[in-house]
Amino acid sequence: MEQISESASDEAGLKPLPKLTVPISERAHRFRKCYFPHATQADWNDWHWQIKHSIDSFERLGEIIKLTENELSVQNYLKITPPLKITPYYASLLDPDDPLQPIRRSVVPVKPEYNYSPFEADDPLGEEKHRPVRAIVHRYPDRVLFLVSNWCSVSCRYCTRSRVIGNNKRYKLDLAVWEEGLAYIKANPNIRDVVISGGDPLTLPDLKLDWLLSRLRLIPHLEIVRIGTKIPVVLPQRITPSLLRILKRYHPLYMSIHFTHPDELTPEVSHVCKALADAGVPLGSQTVLLKDINDNVDTMRHLMQGLLKIRVRPYYLYQCDQILGSSHFRTPVAKGLEIIEGLRGFTSGYAVPTFVIDAPGGGGKVPLIPDYYQGRDENGVVLKNFQGLTYHYNDGLTLKEIAR
Repeated sequence: MEQISESASDEAGLKPLPKLTVPISERAHRFRKCYFPHATQADWNDWHWQIKHSIDSFERLGEIIKLTENELSVQNYLKITPPLKITPYYASLLDPDDPLQPIRRSVVPVKPEYNYSPFEADDPLGEEKHRPVRAIVHRYPDRVLFLVSNWCSVSCRYCTRSRVIGNNKRYKLDLAVWEEGLAYIKANPNIRDVVISGGDPLTLPDLKLDWLLSRLRLIPHLEIVRIGTKIPVVLPQRITPSLLRILKRYHPLYMSIHFTHPDELTPEVSHVCKALADAGVPLGSQTVLLKDINDNVDTMRHLMQGLLKIRVRPYYLYQCDQILGSSHFRTPVAKGLEIIEGLRGFTSGYAVPTFVIDAPGGGGKVPLIPDYYQGRDENGVVLKNFQGLTYHYNDGLTLKEIAR
């Protein structure tokens, strides 16, 4: 890994580089040299530079990876939803020769995205019918989703909210829309928890994010603020000292980070997650179960244990939502239960997320667990442990008492 100090110089040796927050791994260094030869190390570690130089065309993507016919065929479609967008940093993690590489499959469009199943929809969770105002989704009694951005730095191909990304006509989330959302939260004292999402809220400039958090903290009945993001994974350069100072001002503040695969656990990601934790931000992970990407016990164990090492607590494992064109990503529900069963008892309890289905149509998150409870017999409750062995627990009730 390449560490940059205050006295380090750029490649030309003409001027000192400032101290950079995020270390640059050897892999990223080689990638930068090859595909962005005029970019300095300081450029690479500037999140604005990363966004400005995002890969957003097949022509540019084809210079970095060997595109297959399945990938190239997407160019024949008039509109790609969500749009192709990959930061240079995240592109450095792509395998140029293997189209089946998990990270590559998650961000490079393929033809099956245009094969729609009858049960799929552009709003599979029914969020639109729970939008009392433009920026708010209010589905649970005491908490709301606050949509503050329609933009992400990387477009995941299975995105539940792909209808929002880049849609300035239908989802123009400007200051007036924010004010409307803030007024709604203030007028509903039962709301104690708000999840800031989008798009990705950490793509907002510091000043706007600071303003938004400060306004939320003025609402007396609001106890918890959460930020849902993938930025630490796809654009770790965004986690700057300035951003950390802002976040520290608004505790209790939590962050849910979207992780997909162990290959994302790079030195850069480890560095910024630890920095966020040091700033007092409790970190949780949210992972979507994806066919041929992370749908096996070994991959998921590696990911969850790796997250704990960088101070991120595994939180949710999601069944892939029924978004349009997502059938090639979705596994049977039994696969998720199999993974949870393969984790429970075989690794730390902290490393076992809750497997949930976000019920279609707006039913909310429904947790699923393997069948450890086997019912009752004359000896009490029948339990199956992680090894498949049967045990009895006598809770003082008889079958006759239960029947009454």
